[in-house]
Amino acid sequence: MPLATASSQPRAGFDFTSQMRNLCADMIARTPELGHVDLSRVAITFSQARKGVSWGMYASLTPLRFAGGSLTTIRRGRQYQVQRIVDGSGLEMLYLLSFYLPRFMNLDFREKLITVFHELWHIGPLFDGDLRRHEGRCFAHSHSQAEYDRQMGIFADRWLAKSPPEGLWNFLQHDYHKLHAASGPIYGLRVQRPKLIPIS
Repeated sequence: MPLATASSQPRAGFDFTSQMRNLCADMIARTPELGHVDLSRVAITFSQARKGVSWGMYASLTPLRFAGGSLTTIRRGRQYQVQRIVDGSGLEMLYLLSFYLPRFMNLDFREKLITVFHELWHIGPLFDGDLRRHEGRCFAHSHSQAEYDRQMGIFADRWLAKSPPEGLWNFLQHDYHKLHAASGPIYGLRVQRPKLIPIS
């Protein structure tokens, strides 16, 4: 499944996913613990939140490989692979990082930063398309999601203390409606959630 390519014509409004990519790149560069992340193989997208409520999913990281970076898995005795995603140059993506609007933008500023770090930290340390796996049943968030997010708060505060350029993050100080009012229509890359494809 190819990613949509950006138009060469300037477009009025706010390119949300392009700005999020710039933000994530800076977070990765200033956070040694994220040094394994190659953002060129992470597709950053946005989706419309289905319900206009403040609670629910704010962002998600979809791995495009299975445990150990495997291309295939067995479910109910049948072999499957994940639908492959490539960019305009043919480079295959290993992760899909999605933000749900307007819900994500309606978090407070620090919670937005924590959410971004939360999703980036899910990227496996081998950067093989699999998630970071913790000990125990709750492998995605370790034994405590509260402890997981406390660590993400430390990452966020440490990143801010390094004085990243304000132009990278000041849009996060707005909620969705204020950003729309200040910048015009909000747009960006949208990708359908990849499907599991049975292998004959």
